[in-house]
Amino acid sequence: MDFNMKKLASDAGIFFTRAVQFTEEKFGQAEKTELDANFENLLARADSTKNWTEKILRQTEVLLQPNPSARVEEFLYEKLDRKVPSRVTNGELLAQYMAEAASELGPTTPYGKTLIKVSEAEKRLGAAERDFIHAASINFLTPLRNFLEGDWKTISKERRLLQNRRLDLDVCKARLKKAKAAEAKAATVPDFQETRPRNYILSASASALWNDEVDKSEQELRVAQTEFDRQAEVTRLLLEGISSTHVNHLRCLQEFVESQTTYYAQCYRHMLDLQKQLGRFPGTFVGTTEPASPPLSSTSPTTTAATMPMEPSVAGPVPPGEAALCLEEVAPPASGTRKARVLYDYEAADSSELALLADELITVYSLPGMDPDWLIGERGNKKGKVPVTYLELLS
Repeated sequence: MDFNMKKLASDAGIFFTRAVQFTEEKFGQAEKTELDANFENLLARADSTKNWTEKILRQTEVLLQPNPSARVEEFLYEKLDRKVPSRVTNGELLAQYMAEAASELGPTTPYGKTLIKVSEAEKRLGAAERDFIHAASINFLTPLRNFLEGDWKTISKERRLLQNRRLDLDVCKARLKKAKAAEAKAATVPDFQETRPRNYILSASASALWNDEVDKSEQELRVAQTEFDRQAEVTRLLLEGISSTHVNHLRCLQEFVESQTTYYAQCYRHMLDLQKQLGRFPGTFVGTTEPASPPLSSTSPTTTAATMPMEPSVAGPVPPGEAALCLEEVAPPASGTRKARVLYDYEAADSSELALLADELITVYSLPGMDPDWLIGERGNKKGKVPVTYLELLS
């Protein structure tokens, strides 16, 4: 290979002088050109933006994919420029297990039917989670990652170049300062009779030689100052662009919040539908009339309704036959009562329900507006709600 030895030696000399200048500055033995306060503030804001962007990016990745092994796998696929394989979400995997369990345990049994209903809901939750992860990755993670891998690398490169220009400038300042000091000394006390080796070169005309050295140092200083000012301006423009980065990240953050709101609203609706299918209405558990799902925030009703729409059939007043504490006051209809045989043992979930034993006979009837999956059951002086799927109605 053809090496340019002069260029290599020149680069090595420049690197050495920069290293000496940097070391002397650290030990307080050399002066350092300070940047103006506004420039320092821009640097501090840029560093802060970079650090917090990294932390937000990493924690968002943890939120979207809690499994560290999966995150490492996705990272390797991205570095290799290969498509990340599709991965089943936890909700979809749970739905698959429930569906298989229902198929094996009996899809016509009460437990099997419930497993199928819950598996369908979990599958919808998994699909909603997949859509949320996809939207968050595109609208939020990708812009943050593009900033760190694109704009910030450019800023870092220009800052390193500015640091080198500043070191070169300070080296020229130090060299000029030493040359002027030597010139002043030579002009004040000329030493033409000196024959010692260290002053041999000054024996002809010390003052003239140092004057040439001062002129050369001043020329180098002007060049270094020009290059430093030009690089400082370039770096300043890039640092001022951080404001535009903040605006872009703000828009991405708003889109992330919208995606997350949509995701949780979908999950809420799916669970309300499942709760309705299972006959578990809010306000009927453990003898309490408070809603089973508390309000998401203390915002106005308009805001709450916009983020988490409530279904009228669920959020409305509980029908008379559904009340948790007033079943004793409900009188059976004059006609319409039937006998039913219990197919399986059933443990009451709360005081509004009636515990059942397999093969026992009870009297059942329905009330207007009552959910079709439930009936009112009586055994002696006890009464309560009973699920239809646990009964065999007799003529």
